Amino acid sequence: MPEGLVKNLSTTAPRILCISGPNLQLLGTREPNVYGKETLAAIHQRLAARAAELGVTIECKQSNHEGAIVDWIGEAPGRFDGLLLNPGAYTHTSIAIYDALKAVGLPCVEVHLSNPDAREAFRRRSRIAAACMARVAGFGGESYALALEGLVRTRFPRPGQKG
Repeated sequence: MPEGLVKNLSTTAPRILCISGPNLQLLGTREPNVYGKETLAAIHQRLAARAAELGVTIECKQSNHEGAIVDWIGEAPGRFDGLLLNPGAYTHTSIAIYDALKAVGLPCVEVHLSNPDAREAFRRRSRIAAACMARVAGFGGESYALALEGLVRTRFPRPGQKG
Protein backbone atom coordinates (compact mmCIF):
# COMPACT_ATOMS: atom_id res chain seq x y z
CA MET A 1 0.00 0.00 0.00
CA PRO A 2 1.46 3.44 -0.91
CA GLU A 3 2.82 5.43 2.03
CA GLY A 4 0.26 7.77 3.58
CA LEU A 5 -2.74 5.92 2.23
CA VAL A 6 -5.12 4.95 5.02
CA LYS A 7 -6.54 1.48 4.64
CA ASN A 8 -10.14 1.33 5.72
CA LEU A 9 -10.53 -2.26 6.90
CA SER A 10 -14.21 -1.94 7.66
CA THR A 11 -16.99 -1.91 5.11
CA THR A 12 -18.21 1.43 6.41
CA ALA A 13 -17.44 4.74 4.76
CA PRO A 14 -14.43 6.64 6.05
CA ARG A 15 -15.38 8.89 8.96
CA ILE A 16 -14.11 12.46 9.13
CA LEU A 17 -14.20 14.74 12.17
CA CYS A 18 -14.34 18.46 11.44
CA ILE A 19 -13.38 20.72 14.35
CA SER A 20 -13.75 24.50 14.34
CA GLY A 21 -12.19 26.60 17.05
CA PRO A 22 -12.82 29.84 18.89
CA ASN A 23 -15.20 32.49 17.61
CA LEU A 24 -16.21 30.51 14.54
CA GLN A 25 -19.73 30.25 15.94
CA LEU A 26 -19.90 33.99 15.11
CA LEU A 27 -19.44 33.49 11.38
CA GLY A 28 -21.93 35.44 9.34
CA THR A 29 -21.66 38.49 11.57
CA ARG A 30 -18.00 38.50 12.68
CA GLU A 31 -15.89 40.69 10.39
CA PRO A 32 -17.72 39.69 7.20
CA ASN A 33 -15.11 41.55 5.14
CA VAL A 34 -12.52 39.02 6.42
CA TYR A 35 -14.55 35.85 7.06
CA GLY A 36 -17.54 36.26 4.74
CA LYS A 37 -21.26 36.25 5.50
CA GLU A 38 -21.81 32.49 5.56
CA THR A 39 -22.63 30.99 8.96
CA LEU A 40 -20.80 28.00 10.39
CA ALA A 41 -24.09 26.05 10.30
CA ALA A 42 -24.38 26.72 6.55
CA ILE A 43 -20.76 25.66 6.01
CA HIS A 44 -21.39 22.45 7.97
CA GLN A 45 -24.54 21.74 5.96
CA ARG A 46 -22.65 22.16 2.69
CA LEU A 47 -19.80 20.04 4.03
CA ALA A 48 -22.18 17.20 4.93
CA ALA A 49 -23.61 17.24 1.41
CA ARG A 50 -20.12 17.15 -0.11
CA ALA A 51 -19.09 14.34 2.23
CA ALA A 52 -22.05 12.27 1.02
CA GLU A 53 -21.03 12.89 -2.60
CA LEU A 54 -17.50 11.74 -1.77
CA GLY A 55 -18.76 8.60 -0.01
CA VAL A 56 -17.61 9.55 3.51
CA THR A 57 -19.37 10.56 6.68
CA ILE A 58 -18.56 13.71 8.61
CA GLU A 59 -19.25 15.01 12.08
CA CYS A 60 -18.76 18.72 12.71
CA LYS A 61 -18.06 20.33 16.08
CA GLN A 62 -17.13 23.81 17.33
CA SER A 63 -15.66 24.96 20.62
CA ASN A 64 -14.12 28.10 22.02
CA HIS A 65 -12.16 25.97 24.51
CA GLU A 66 -8.73 24.56 23.75
CA GLY A 67 -9.20 21.63 26.15
CA ALA A 68 -12.38 20.51 24.39
CA ILE A 69 -10.58 20.55 21.04
CA VAL A 70 -7.70 18.53 22.51
CA ASP A 71 -10.20 16.07 24.00
CA TRP A 72 -12.01 15.62 20.67
CA ILE A 73 -8.73 14.98 18.87
CA GLY A 74 -7.65 12.51 21.57
CA GLU A 75 -10.94 10.62 21.33
CA ALA A 76 -10.85 10.43 17.51
CA PRO A 77 -8.78 7.25 16.92
CA GLY A 78 -11.08 4.28 16.40
CA ARG A 79 -14.04 6.60 15.82
CA PHE A 80 -12.72 8.67 12.91
CA ASP A 81 -10.32 8.09 10.04
CA GLY A 82 -9.27 11.69 9.39
CA LEU A 83 -9.60 15.25 10.63
CA LEU A 84 -10.35 18.70 9.30
CA LEU A 85 -9.26 21.35 11.78
CA ASN A 86 -9.81 25.09 11.79
CA PRO A 87 -8.19 25.96 15.12
CA GLY A 88 -8.92 29.69 14.74
CA ALA A 89 -6.62 31.77 16.91
CA TYR A 90 -5.25 28.59 18.53
CA THR A 91 -3.38 28.08 15.24
CA HIS A 92 -0.80 30.55 16.46
CA THR A 93 -0.52 29.52 20.11
CA SER A 94 -1.49 25.93 20.84
CA ILE A 95 1.25 23.44 21.51
CA ALA A 96 -1.45 21.28 23.17
CA ILE A 97 -3.38 20.91 19.90
CA TYR A 98 -0.13 20.20 18.03
CA ASP A 99 0.79 17.51 20.60
CA ALA A 100 -2.69 15.95 20.36
CA LEU A 101 -2.49 15.76 16.57
CA LYS A 102 0.96 14.19 16.72
CA ALA A 103 -0.19 11.71 19.38
CA VAL A 104 -3.20 10.39 17.47
CA GLY A 105 -1.48 10.17 14.10
CA LEU A 106 -4.64 10.66 12.03
CA PRO A 107 -4.35 12.53 8.75
CA CYS A 108 -5.38 16.13 9.37
CA VAL A 109 -5.90 19.11 7.08
CA GLU A 110 -5.55 22.57 8.62
CA VAL A 111 -8.37 24.84 7.40
CA HIS A 112 -8.71 28.63 7.41
CA LEU A 113 -11.39 30.85 5.91
CA SER A 114 -9.00 33.74 5.37
CA ASN A 115 -5.36 33.57 4.32
CA PRO A 116 -3.34 33.96 7.53
CA ASP A 117 -0.18 34.72 5.53
CA ALA A 118 -1.86 37.80 4.05
CA ARG A 119 -2.90 39.16 7.45
CA GLU A 120 -1.18 40.48 10.57
CA ALA A 121 2.34 39.22 11.26
CA PHE A 122 1.27 37.32 14.39
CA ARG A 123 -1.12 35.21 12.29
CA ARG A 124 1.60 34.01 9.92
CA ARG A 125 2.97 31.29 12.19
CA SER A 126 1.04 28.07 12.62
CA ARG A 127 1.96 26.02 15.66
CA ILE A 128 0.02 23.03 14.30
CA ALA A 129 1.12 22.97 10.64
CA ALA A 130 3.89 20.43 11.25
CA ALA A 131 1.29 17.97 12.57
CA CYS A 132 -0.96 18.36 9.50
CA MET A 133 -0.68 16.81 6.05
CA ALA A 134 -1.85 19.99 4.31
CA ARG A 135 -3.38 23.43 4.73
CA VAL A 136 -6.26 25.01 2.81
CA ALA A 137 -6.77 28.74 3.38
CA GLY A 138 -8.24 31.84 1.84
CA PHE A 139 -11.32 30.47 0.12
CA GLY A 140 -13.91 31.42 2.73
CA GLY A 141 -16.34 28.65 3.62
CA GLU A 142 -15.22 26.76 0.52
CA SER A 143 -11.90 26.10 2.31
CA TYR A 144 -13.65 23.39 4.33
CA ALA A 145 -15.01 21.63 1.22
CA LEU A 146 -11.66 21.86 -0.56
CA ALA A 147 -9.90 20.43 2.49
CA LEU A 148 -12.39 17.56 2.66
CA GLU A 149 -11.96 16.83 -1.02
CA GLY A 150 -8.17 16.78 -0.72
CA LEU A 151 -8.20 14.56 2.34
CA VAL A 152 -10.64 12.06 0.86
CA ARG A 153 -9.16 11.91 -2.63
CA THR A 154 -5.58 11.40 -1.38
CA ARG A 155 -6.14 9.23 1.68
CA PHE A 156 -9.39 7.36 1.04
CA PRO A 157 -9.70 6.98 -2.74
CA ARG A 158 -12.59 5.01 -4.13
CA PRO A 159 -11.82 2.13 -6.50
CA GLY A 160 -11.28 3.56 -9.95
CA GLN A 161 -10.99 7.12 -8.66
CA LYS A 162 -8.17 9.17 -10.07
CA GLY A 163 -6.28 11.28 -7.49
